[in-house]
Amino acid sequence: MLLDVAVSPDDRYILTADRDEKIRVSWALAPHNIESFCLGHTEFVSRIFVVPDHPELLLSSSGDCTLRLWDYRRGQELHCCHLTSLQEPAGPWSDKRFAASRIAYWSRDSWVALLCDRVPVVYIFQLEAPGRQLVYKQQLSFQHSVWDVAFEESRGLWVLQDCREAPLVLCRPVGGQWQPVPEDSAVRTVCTQLRGHWAMLEGAASVDEGFSSLYKATFDNVTTYLKKKEERLQQQLRKKRHKNPPPGPNGQTKKVKAGEASWSGSS
Repeated sequence: MLLDVAVSPDDRYILTADRDEKIRVSWALAPHNIESFCLGHTEFVSRIFVVPDHPELLLSSSGDCTLRLWDYRRGQELHCCHLTSLQEPAGPWSDKRFAASRIAYWSRDSWVALLCDRVPVVYIFQLEAPGRQLVYKQQLSFQHSVWDVAFEESRGLWVLQDCREAPLVLCRPVGGQWQPVPEDSAVRTVCTQLRGHWAMLEGAASVDEGFSSLYKATFDNVTTYLKKKEERLQQQLRKKRHKNPPPGPNGQTKKVKAGEASWSGSS
């Protein structure tokens, strides 16, 4: 099952992500020729993104709760960030599985925003291309479900959320930390337009089931096997006892005839 597609900036490669945990890098002019595989994810690959100003680098996210950086032409993993290690232990979604539904990139200072499916949090990273690594900076928490995020080069990070009164939030870096900024005329104008189409937005979001059906199904076959084995042993033991009753006082099993039982009773 194909989950995402990306094209390299030079149009030489087509990258595909699928449910089978792999990313395939193929030649654009001959897709049957595979340049490399990016292997390492342990669940479905939900999103892939080729970094525009570093065209040799690829970002990927997965149901295994990781964000990974690749040299995709070589199929080499450069960095892996485990999102579960960034959560608050007592958070309301700390015990849930989630995958990224959007990877957004701002070329100004190489910011990366990661939106996860059904989690009201946007993770902010910074790409250090010379060091080939991702640096976690902060997370933006919201009171409502976040539907989508996108960077605008001249303004900052737009966040679309499930809130009719304030459907759109604009965030900018202030002193190295991203935070929501007060509404201006542009934000108010767009919010007004969104409210006019709110039924359509809300309906589309309710239909989306996310990635919940794509996770691997796990079965505890060992426990089931041991339980059935114990039941068979108990059943065999009951049958054995029924066929061979326990011995009498002299160590031998004696069958008492009906006539003997009546004679002993009359004496």
